[in-house]
Amino acid sequence: MKRKHFLLSLLLLVTLSPFCQSQVTVDDWVKEWERAKAFTKEYLDAMPDDKYSLKPTPEMRSFADQMLHLADANYAFGSSATGEKSPVEPGGSEKATDKSKANVTKLVMDSYDFMISSIKKMNPAQMGEQIKMFGRFDMTKGQAIAKAFEHQTHHRGQATVYIRLAGAKPPQEKLF
Repeated sequence: MKRKHFLLSLLLLVTLSPFCQSQVTVDDWVKEWERAKAFTKEYLDAMPDDKYSLKPTPEMRSFADQMLHLADANYAFGSSATGEKSPVEPGGSEKATDKSKANVTKLVMDSYDFMISSIKKMNPAQMGEQIKMFGRFDMTKGQAIAKAFEHQTHHRGQATVYIRLAGAKPPQEKLF
């Protein structure tokens, strides 16, 4: 068990090590968010159309709601971190009445486009600017982007279970 935790910690360290350094560039973040967008698209594609309403337990979000939550967070974190105005009201994606595969995919991909385009507008000095994320947490804009990245990774990871419960195969990991 200790070996498993050590290997998981080592994998996390290797994965995030460029982002723990003080000089993460805007281009680095754009590249990582573009990779995350493509990877998330593979998750959306892997889930069968008729399983977007799947809930592992009654109190959990459906797969569609899980992915729409990810989208809403991309907008919220992205807006707070970059200063760009979100085109979606808080929680707006999750309020969608059309939770079809096509619409959920569009809404989620749009959230990644917002995040990527917002980061592209930043300059290196802005990454180090201090903000109060969601009015509560003191951090730099770069750290806020890292928190957003962590959030979407977390929910995409949860989606692996949903896809397996639907009898489908989730995509292979894409660390690079």
